[in-house]
Amino acid sequence: MPKLIYVADDEKNICFLIENFLEKEGYEVECFGDGESLLDAFQKKAPDLCILDIMMPGMDGLTVCTQIRKTSHVPIIIVSAKDSPLDRITGITLGSDDYMVKPFLPLELVTRVKALFRRVDTFSGQEEETKESYEIGDIKLYPKRRAAKLKDEDFALTPLEFDFLCHMLERQEHAASRDDLLKSLWKVDSREVDTRAVDDMVKRLRKKLKDQKSTVKIETVWGYGFRLTSGGEA
Repeated sequence: MPKLIYVADDEKNICFLIENFLEKEGYEVECFGDGESLLDAFQKKAPDLCILDIMMPGMDGLTVCTQIRKTSHVPIIIVSAKDSPLDRITGITLGSDDYMVKPFLPLELVTRVKALFRRVDTFSGQEEETKESYEIGDIKLYPKRRAAKLKDEDFALTPLEFDFLCHMLERQEHAASRDDLLKSLWKVDSREVDTRAVDDMVKRLRKKLKDQKSTVKIETVWGYGFRLTSGGEA
């Protein structure tokens, strides 16, 4: 059965372009002119991925993203004409898995969609081969159940955040490069997806850890990548 993708954008030509390119790749696509319509459809039937424009009449894409994240970890790609660091960080912080700036090449969007699906499918297929649990500081992960605990309480993570933490814990104290993370989690390399996607996701996860006063920190290894550590409060 083809994967179902919901697209919300009030620009009909962009919706047509996205729909055309994604359907050629075998995906089923439903387009909506505003956020409310997409949310109504989401409540009746959840898609496999959402593509949300930020600037729409009524409910904007960031609000839609926030609402979806209350009940679902479905992959979300934000598209926007805004390209400031604050806009990108806001989009990722609210729970999107990727952020694309308009105008973009349709083939780049297709590449990112495929990358997200490859990551989800690959990690789902590897669940039986993973350890029963991983632990660092006050965080414990259960790969087979895709569950996380922080200070013995449920800790809400997106699929990408969960996979990032599992990947880092598999490496123990070793740092992971940005290219390694792109290949392992996104299933692409830096020639296909900007390495800022990694930094954006890390910023979002750091905020979650800090908000919960976790002892776990994501250290930056300058010019290389990241390392997990555990010490005092974040």
